[in-house]
Amino acid sequence: AERQLSAEQIALLKRWIKEGAQWEGHWAFEPVKRPALPQVSQPQWLRNSIDAFVLAKLDQKQMSTSQEASPETLLRRVTLDLTGLPPTPEEIDAYLVDSSPDRYDRLIDRLLASPSYGEHMAVAWLDAARYADTSGYQTDGSRDMSRWRDWLIDALNAGQPFDQFTIEMLAGDLLPNATLDQRIATGFHRNHRANSEGGSIPEEFLVEYVVDRVDTTGTVWLGLTIGCARCHDHKYDPISQKDYYQLFAYFNSVPESGRALKEGNSPPYLLSPNAMQQQTLSELNARIADAEASWQLAAEQRLVAQREWEQAVRQREESSPIDWTIAEGLLARFPLESDLQPSVMPPPRTPETTEETQGAPASFAMSFGETEFVDEERPALRLNGEQFVEAGDLANFNYFDEFTVSAWVKPRGEGSGGIVSRSKDGFQREGWALHVENGRVQMFITKRWLDDALRVETQAQLIPEEWQHVVMIYDGSRAAQGVRIFINGMPQEQTVLLDVLNQSMETDEPLRLGSTGATRPFAGDIADVRVYDRVLSEDEIQVVSVAEPVDALIAKPGQERTLTQAAKVREYFLRIAGPDDITQPYAERLRLQSERKQFMKQIPTTMVMVESPEPRETFVLSRGSYERPTEPVSAAVPDVLNRSPQPVGSDRLALAQWLVDPAHPLTSRVTVNREWQRFFGVGLVKTSEDFGIQGERPSHPDLLDWLASEFVSSGWDTKSLHRLIVTSASYRQSSVASPEQMAVDPQNRLLGRGPRFRMTAETIRDVALAASGLLQRCLGGASVKPYQPDGLWSEIASDAKYEQSMGPDLYRRSLYSFVKRTVGNPTLSLFDATTRETCTVRRSRTNTPLQALTLMNDVTFVEAARVLAERAMGEEDTIETRIASIFIRAAGRRPSQEELAILKEARERHHRHFAADTQDTQALLDVGESPVDPALDPAELAAYTSIASVILNLDEVVTKE
Repeated sequence: AERQLSAEQIALLKRWIKEGAQWEGHWAFEPVKRPALPQVSQPQWLRNSIDAFVLAKLDQKQMSTSQEASPETLLRRVTLDLTGLPPTPEEIDAYLVDSSPDRYDRLIDRLLASPSYGEHMAVAWLDAARYADTSGYQTDGSRDMSRWRDWLIDALNAGQPFDQFTIEMLAGDLLPNATLDQRIATGFHRNHRANSEGGSIPEEFLVEYVVDRVDTTGTVWLGLTIGCARCHDHKYDPISQKDYYQLFAYFNSVPESGRALKEGNSPPYLLSPNAMQQQTLSELNARIADAEASWQLAAEQRLVAQREWEQAVRQREESSPIDWTIAEGLLARFPLESDLQPSVMPPPRTPETTEETQGAPASFAMSFGETEFVDEERPALRLNGEQFVEAGDLANFNYFDEFTVSAWVKPRGEGSGGIVSRSKDGFQREGWALHVENGRVQMFITKRWLDDALRVETQAQLIPEEWQHVVMIYDGSRAAQGVRIFINGMPQEQTVLLDVLNQSMETDEPLRLGSTGATRPFAGDIADVRVYDRVLSEDEIQVVSVAEPVDALIAKPGQERTLTQAAKVREYFLRIAGPDDITQPYAERLRLQSERKQFMKQIPTTMVMVESPEPRETFVLSRGSYERPTEPVSAAVPDVLNRSPQPVGSDRLALAQWLVDPAHPLTSRVTVNREWQRFFGVGLVKTSEDFGIQGERPSHPDLLDWLASEFVSSGWDTKSLHRLIVTSASYRQSSVASPEQMAVDPQNRLLGRGPRFRMTAETIRDVALAASGLLQRCLGGASVKPYQPDGLWSEIASDAKYEQSMGPDLYRRSLYSFVKRTVGNPTLSLFDATTRETCTVRRSRTNTPLQALTLMNDVTFVEAARVLAERAMGEEDTIETRIASIFIRAAGRRPSQEELAILKEARERHHRHFAADTQDTQALLDVGESPVDPALDPAELAAYTSIASVILNLDEVVTKE
């Protein structure tokens, strides 16, 4: 009601129309046209074209510019802006004594080439990409997208053109011969939240994930609140609901599940080795290739040697049976020939090494009834379909563990029942089991039967009343593709019944032979049950699937052996019986393959975008509800924004290319506005997330369009854009506001003075670490966990425990800090770091007493103050020079005499206190994990620590002046 037009306004509009009103389109949707440079009152002030537009606006308002900032202020400002770190005293001194006219230009060259540039610029992109180390929602389990972050930093440091940067993030996987880095880049649109909660509806969250991608794309490249069109046509901007779902279709064919994994990365993902890992992997692959080539060259000699060895074995008059099998990784083996005891058992666990498992029996026993052993074709345990063996506290695997289970079975009829299991009864069937269901072999790994499990079934059925060898392997991937079933040594065609495993299936139930749980027993004969704590290779599976001893197989002519029998003889010869010039190269070949497998486990994965072979159908969703599909739609871009003379294609690559078409009215404007916001604190369009009708109009429309045009003309060169901004006279002005400026332009929207605003949360912390010397400068890598109050995560009923990093990892740059969406790092959150739950391109900037309290009391800042004090005491000899050293490292300038006198008096006062109170002294010096220099006087160090803390709390230290 408050926004309704008055009668007078309506009458005015009618009159305007009758008088021939001309309707103009919204400025942001009009083509970008490069404006001519305006005439200005002081052309001598201009340093580049930016200044002409700024000064023209000031001339219109009859306002003047400000003088250039002092060299120290400008050096600190631009160093913070381009690297997020303060200049060192050495850099300050070098800059101040340099009298060459190009010293500032050379400074910019150095800063743009610094690896710290990409790290600092990445933070805003992490906000936009909603990057976090957990998946969000209630469970908020951990994930690892650090290799995407590495790609981002590298791309920014390399100065990758923004059009290519865009294409790789949105559609790198669709580029011809896409590289690993280009595929990793697509992780941008897998960084969104993902729900692993029990009871969530996968179909609902498939829609939510795509909605997030559409909304984020709209914010980052279009600068529009496009999400408003999810439920209905946009109320203000010319984006229809159909437009929304046509954009939705571009992102709707990722082969993903609506239920994410609780821990780790959810498919689709790819192995993402870093440069060092790639080098190691290349070297390892080369060694494997060399070993394989040499091995193949000797193939004929091996065949001859094996035939000669077999002939020699057959000619022996007397020999012991060669009863050989695969023993490596064998956790337990139950022959079940004449008793229930295992022939192989792991060493007993003790209370010193692990907790006792409740409910596990101390001995191996039949559940009830008589124990019957038979010897028909082979010795075995006969189960009547009602009994089973309780085998104790064995094989309680976690869902990250790999394992193999095998058994000989002779089923009675086509019934159902468990072969080997460690699972509970009841509806959920928590645990794992190798099972027969209606004659088909099943493997399930279950937390909840219906919605949190891997369940796989063979297409073939077991043959009743015949002996068959059954093997299942699980590789710890938490995916159905990591489960394989073999019958008689041969891999089986499988049907995936369920492929969502979010939680570990560990259980207090005992291992059972011949039953799934205690209520689904197997009817038939069972023998030689084995459990391995690793995945057997196909060659090894063929070996264990053959019951006959090696000598019995050798007695058979080669043409009469089955494939698995031949494999067992061959493996025995190559591993055990052959001459050294065969067994040793074979052992080395296996060792290299094992080394590669173990190395691959260390390589992180990255969630990426992939196109499904069959595109998912897209519909307009009534009121945005997944349950209410209406009109089918195909991928297309909004007509109101399309300036392309050619039809835009229907895949993500076509969308990305359309977004960076030079004729696109929004992408270049939106992007340069966000980059301007980095340096001046507010964009030329203040609402950098909304260029629509409800957004703010630009303060300098011609400057915005000139920058957009220049950006495209430069080849979308972001570093060139940054250089242009920071070398302008507008940027280089003093930030001190005159009374006139404060009265007319308190927010500095007219740019009559230089930028001044509080630094970001990450920069505030990094400046303290850098000033103290604690900061670790290593580039990239996994996230780390800095100081945080104990028990914070448990406040949201999280079952994950915060394990603080130690050593150098405690002092890494803040962009590497672990981000948990539901519980942000309190220090960073207090200074307005985002939760990363949704795309953010404009942070809020608050001012609260808690921020000052944090700078005074948080472990990070207290420790930084102490180490900064130690540094000054170690490098300087007098009170004045020590205080000055602390001051220049933190504030980027030397203190005035008045400031020095105040700080000296404060140091004396603190020293008297700490000299008289050793308990307070020790409490202050004990803060933080870094060691205290024992050579320094404790009271002196505590006094200088207090002074350093005061300086780190100064407004100018946490502010870009």
